[in-house]
Parts: sequence; structure tokens; C-alpha cells
Amino acid sequence: MSDPKRLHPIAAVVNALRQLKEMIIPFLIFVVFGSRGTDWDLFYFFGSIGVVVLVLVYGVLSWYRFTYRIEQGELRIEYGLIVRKKRYIPFDRIQSLDLSEGILQRLFGLVKVKVETAGSGGMGLQDGEAVLTAITKQDAQEIHDYLVSIKKSGQILEGEEVPESSDDLLYKISVSELLMLASTSGGVGVVISAVLAFVFQFEEFIPYEQIFDGVEHFVQNGVVFISVVVFLGFLLAWIIALFGTMLKYANFTVRKVDNDLVITRGLLEKRQFTIPLNRIQAVRISENLVRQPLGYASAFVESAGGSALDQESSKVLILPIVKKRKIPGLLEPHLTEYHFRVNINPAPGRSYSRYLLKGWLFTLPVLIAAIWFLRPWGFGSLLLLPVSAVWSYLNYKDAGWSLDNGMLTFRYRNIVKNTVYMRKNKVQSFSMKESFFQRKKKLATVEAIVKSGHGGAGGKVIDLEKKHVDMMYNWYSHEVNE
Repeated sequence: MSDPKRLHPIAAVVNALRQLKEMIIPFLIFVVFGSRGTDWDLFYFFGSIGVVVLVLVYGVLSWYRFTYRIEQGELRIEYGLIVRKKRYIPFDRIQSLDLSEGILQRLFGLVKVKVETAGSGGMGLQDGEAVLTAITKQDAQEIHDYLVSIKKSGQILEGEEVPESSDDLLYKISVSELLMLASTSGGVGVVISAVLAFVFQFEEFIPYEQIFDGVEHFVQNGVVFISVVVFLGFLLAWIIALFGTMLKYANFTVRKVDNDLVITRGLLEKRQFTIPLNRIQAVRISENLVRQPLGYASAFVESAGGSALDQESSKVLILPIVKKRKIPGLLEPHLTEYHFRVNINPAPGRSYSRYLLKGWLFTLPVLIAAIWFLRPWGFGSLLLLPVSAVWSYLNYKDAGWSLDNGMLTFRYRNIVKNTVYMRKNKVQSFSMKESFFQRKKKLATVEAIVKSGHGGAGGKVIDLEKKHVDMMYNWYSHEVNE
């Protein structure tokens, strides 16, 4: 594959569609609201056509100027319309190849290949990674096979036999798990937020005040009808989110292939992620408010790969939804450095008052404002006090830590309950904080950060025993004695 190759011509269409997608809001304003019945109608009409033509021309030229080849152990890419740019990526620096098949790629039997390198973590092609938008599956397989051969030749001494590749199935989502995942996801809020964000892009052109005045008058005369409409609206958003999640995570499969985790998922758009085991920095078990009472959880790995524009390749979902008690049996045989049956040490009882106080500090301003401005209905906001107390208790109850065989475990709750497992040699920074009021109660806050994509991730637990935090700090700082 030493001769330069171009991407499939459909890549020109994909590039054009990407540009149009980024321009959709200003383009709609220009086309739909620009003319408004004036003499400039022809200008706006031909102007909109001109924009589409320019975008298509840009897509074609970008495709024509983009070539790639394999030469002298490197993936060599040349691109650029005016300034010709060259990027040479040694195969021994490539960590993984992530494959995906969008609708257009699948129509022509193509795949999109994203190259993750040891320097990934920047802003796309210019810093640490490359994307081949549309190439044949055969070419993608040749690149993959060449990468595998380079890795094996670098790991095996001269004269030794090449070991056979291993391929173990770690997890495959079932139909019942897919339904549970879709029905308990937070996609409804995303759908509603997206609709509202789109609608309010046109607030300068749509008379919202008149609309809201009319709606207010109608509500006063049709409360039952409005209640039904609101219910149907949320039901529709839930159905859209349900099907969207099912299409995204259908056929979710995790395999361990040699020293990599290979994740495939998707029905309309098929995606494949490859995560080298040596790039895994931490494992996170998450339980949201709906799944936790049912005994279900999700598992993520924090990876040193990814970029600022693609956080999905740094915080990677490896178990979308599974009974929490099954997680150790699924992960421990493959992630041998981690063990998930640990005894969590809880926060001391005297720290609950601090959790309760912090919860009320956020609640009291809302109560005062509601009672002052919305009397007499504002007194109903007093119900937030017991709700805040219960929420503070959950935060307190879920706070905990563990040190076991070179592994640090934090458990804490924001909205979702998280349990983070971190190996000592993966922790990038460790800090402890002690305020004046914490010092009086002999409490402290601890935080550990691991590398994840462009930044960091980890965990933070507040109001633990000071002596326990000191013990963790000494454990981390005395690395030479371990």
C-alpha cells in the first residue's frame, strides 16, 4: 500500500454534510427568515444556493487533496487546500484503530477509521490522531493487520514463535438489558433540552410573548387539556429517547483480543472502539437513581486516549447495564490488575451534620425566595427541607474509601452513585484538604486524579476521618517503599 490512495468519493459528501451541519442554524435564519417578503427575495434565494454549492465544492476539493499510504512503517497522510500539509504517523506509536459505519458508509460497504496514537489528546488531526472518513473494509483490514504485525514484531524476541491471537467474549448485551438500559437512561431530558435549544434560536423572529400570553389564557380555561398535552409531550420524548438509545447500543459486545478490549455497538451507525489494556487508568461503576434500587449498574474505563473533541474515546462504557453483583465475575478475569470485591470504609457518623448543613445551605435561599415572592403558594417549598435532608443522607451514606493490594477505591455520590477503582501507579495527583471546621471535627477531604483523555478524572470524597486520609496520603507518597 505504498502508492498514495484517496478516500472513497462519498467522503466528499460526508465532508460537505459536516460543514452544512455546523452551519444549520445561521443557514436556516438566512433562508427562512431573511427575505420576509422584500425585494431581496432573489438575493436570499440565490445566496442560499451559492452557500450550498460552495460547501459542496469545498467537500470535493478536500477529498481530492487528501491522500494516505503506508510506507516505511508509517501511515503517511497529505491534505490541505491551499497549504499542503503532511503527517507521518509511525505504526509503533499507534495505540488503536476505532472503526465506525455511518449510514452513508454502510450503503457503500465502507468504514470510517480513526487512528489513536500515543500522543492523542489534542484537537483532532492536527495533534495526535488521524481520521480516514471513508475507505473500503479491505483497506481497513490491511491497515489493521499491518498494525498487529508491527506490534507483535516489537514484543517478540528474535527466534521466538509468534503466539496465537486470543479472542475472548467478555460481554454481550441481551434484549432485556437493552430495554432496561433504554428505559432508565437520561435521554428524555436530552431530547427536551435539544428541542428547546433549537426553538429558542429564533427568539428574535418568533413573538414568544404573544404566544405565552395566549397559552396562559388558554391554560386558565383548559387545565385538564394542558395536563394531557404535557403528559403526551413527555411520553413522546421518552419514546424518542427509548428508540434512540436502543439504536445506539444494539448489538453491544465487548471482546478481549490479545491485549486490547474491542467494543462494538450500534444498529444504524455501527462503531468499534479498541482500548489497549495498558491505557486503562481507572474503572468506574455508576448507579443512577432509577437503576440502583433495581440492583443494576454501568461500568466505564477511564482511558489515556481520546481527545478534547471526543470524550467518548476517553471515558468508555464497557458494561452498559448489568446486575451489579455480576460485575466482578465479568471484569476480574480480563482486567487482572483490578479487583472489585473490596470492603468500603464509610464516612464517620459525626460527618452527617456537615452533609446536612451543606444541603440546607443550597436549599434555604430557594425557600426564602419562594416564600417571599410566591405567597401563599411559596410555603409549599418547605417540602424541600425533608427532601434535602434525605438527599444529604444519601450523599453521606454513599461516601467511603478502601485501600487494598495497591488499589485505591473511592465511593461518592453527585447525582449518580460512583465507585472508582484506581491503581497506585496510575494516580497522577493526590490531594487532601482540611478546613477550619473540618479540623475541629478531625475530618478531611481527599481527591485522586488519573489521566483521562485530554484532562483528568478520578474521585473526591469529603468529610472522612482525618487519620484515614493521612493513611491514604502516606500510602501514595511513599511509593518507593511499596
